[in-house]
Amino acid sequence: MARVLTAEPGIDRVIGVDVIPPRGDIGGAEFVRADIRNPIISKVIRAASVDTVVHMGVIATPVQAGGRMSMKEINVIGTMQLLAACQKAPTLEKLVVKSTTAVYGSGPKDPAMFTEEMQPKHPPSSGWAKDSVEVEGYVRGFARRRPDVQVTTLRLANFFGPTVDTPMTSYFSLPVIPTVLGFDARLQFVHEDDGLEALRRACVQDRPGTFNIAADGVLLLSQAARRAGRPLAPIPLPLVGLVGAAVRRAGLADFSPEQVRFLTYGRGVDTTRMREVFGFSPAHTTAETFDEFVRSRESTRLIPAERVEAAERQLVSLLGGGRAHA
Repeated sequence: MARVLTAEPGIDRVIGVDVIPPRGDIGGAEFVRADIRNPIISKVIRAASVDTVVHMGVIATPVQAGGRMSMKEINVIGTMQLLAACQKAPTLEKLVVKSTTAVYGSGPKDPAMFTEEMQPKHPPSSGWAKDSVEVEGYVRGFARRRPDVQVTTLRLANFFGPTVDTPMTSYFSLPVIPTVLGFDARLQFVHEDDGLEALRRACVQDRPGTFNIAADGVLLLSQAARRAGRPLAPIPLPLVGLVGAAVRRAGLADFSPEQVRFLTYGRGVDTTRMREVFGFSPAHTTAETFDEFVRSRESTRLIPAERVEAAERQLVSLLGGGRAHA
């Protein structure tokens, strides 16, 4: 995103803020090492006379943050501090927030497609999804206090593509994909390039409001597994939590309770407002996005053999009532 914005002709200066130095190329952006949980972020915004803030710092997994408590602090407390700094910034004109379609939750009573005005039938109760719900609440409060600032919230579907590494890409990289017996979740993705393009447009165009950002079409979980060339391992619902914990302990994939619910019931979002109001049409469909991800992984072994064997031993032991077999 930093590279995208520094290449934009109408943007004079880009400042990236994080506690960890960037591992890759950030183009012509400047890096400031700061924690958004600290009030010092207000000084950064004021000193640079920032007119646009792009908030992309909501962490998706506890592993990234060093634990669930740290993740909660970064996501929620960090957002509160950032919005407090924005509240005091006289030069601020626009706030762009990267959110997620996970705020709609997942469950058996969900509609076929969620519109932006709909409330979740099964609100997220933990993890990244719950944090994102709280973040959006604080953002709406900020918008009421600063009506002079344009606020754009993008609810992005799961990112997929050749370079991203997320819990969902780890899941579809498993040699055998565990599923919930009797369920076939509906999945909707957004290509990494399309997601970046949507964020870029939110920065350079005036499109306030909340928008679902997702590709056309859906894939059933079974269809995605076949495209990835992975066999399915249906797990009875009472054992899903235990199996997910075993896979998580083995370091193969991150299976949070919300992730398991999503892989059970799936989710679809309506993108009418994205096209008609936000003025954006993704270049890739859900199927094309997933296929590009699969092609990018075909030439490499995704998971070390020892980690696969460790996971297999744990799963066999769990499903066999504690008796591991060679």
